[in-house]
Amino acid sequence: MTVNHEDLPVRHKHEGVRVGEIIAYRAWRVLINSGGRFRRGGDDRLHSVYMRDYVWHPEEPASGDVRTHGIYSFRHAVRSNEEYGYNVGAGLLLFGKVKIWGEVVEHEAGYRSEFGKIMSLDYGDPELLDKFRKIYRVNHVSPVAR
Repeated sequence: MTVNHEDLPVRHKHEGVRVGEIIAYRAWRVLINSGGRFRRGGDDRLHSVYMRDYVWHPEEPASGDVRTHGIYSFRHAVRSNEEYGYNVGAGLLLFGKVKIWGEVVEHEAGYRSEFGKIMSLDYGDPELLDKFRKIYRVNHVSPVAR
């Protein structure tokens, strides 16, 4: 059975409630080729899982129109492809927290928001987590004052 994800915004109606920032959870795709190298030269950015061409930039929030797609996130932590619950095909996923704001539509599994910013990268391949935590400047441990 093929799932048409383009109709998700239509099925998840807007209830008209506005709130401040929300911490939610999501996955990001790492584009690599079969040899374990990044698919495009210098592709050191995380990508949306379904909108492969959508790049999450470290210095600016992700954004989308909630009437068409928006930034999808989950209410509860997702730690693996199995918990993610969708067939993502080839590619590796990293999982973590995202801060969402702007217009937010709440649905059964989570949210669709106007803006999102990566707050932490928590689960996935350890080497890739280390690489992308540095690029996105998340999960840093501050030195202990002496």
